[in-house]
Amino acid sequence: MSKTVISAKQIKKAYKDLQVLKGVDLNILESEIISIVGASGAGKTTLLQILGTLDKPDYTEATELVINGQSIKSLNDKALAKFRNMNIGFIFQFHQLLPEFSALENVCIPAFINNTPKAEAEKRAQELLDYLGLKDRIDHKPNSMSGGEQQRVAVARALINQPNIIFADEPSGNLDSESAEQLHNLFFKLRDEFKQTFVIVTHNQELANMADRKLTMIDGKIV
Repeated sequence: MSKTVISAKQIKKAYKDLQVLKGVDLNILESEIISIVGASGAGKTTLLQILGTLDKPDYTEATELVINGQSIKSLNDKALAKFRNMNIGFIFQFHQLLPEFSALENVCIPAFINNTPKAEAEKRAQELLDYLGLKDRIDHKPNSMSGGEQQRVAVARALINQPNIIFADEPSGNLDSESAEQLHNLFFKLRDEFKQTFVIVTHNQELANMADRKLTMIDGKIV
């Protein structure tokens, strides 16, 4: 039986008078690929950011968020940042690579934050870039890589600390159809090889339908 890696109960979030999330309950299992779909404004990205600990829910008595057995409510900001860096990887629509750094340097950044020795971080980064078909692009800066290559660098960066949960927000939103398909297949390959859990917000129906479970959000709730 697969273990639960994320357990969320009564996740609510309001911005002033706008109630974005209206009590989301969700359990996600180890090695599961979940897609979250819905119209713009349904609350998908807000939910993803809360599950990824980048934002906090409006805590009530009933609110719970447990990731890898750790109650998130009990962590202060410093402990939460450390927990996030160790357990969670992020892939965004806009890859958010730092333009002044090479592919290798961009990938190493989360490892350096984690106080991984430089030689060890660079070795792991090289292995990941090689695995992702970017062996010849290690020293290239983002502006000399294609969109698909930049997004694969971002995937390597998300994987460097070997997190067991990856959150992806519109990961193929900026890619041509061929690059998008390659990225989608890569997620399943990574899951099969490294047993990672993926939570993917997407408007791409093809990717959404490939997932183990497709969750639809309407008006702040999963339906």
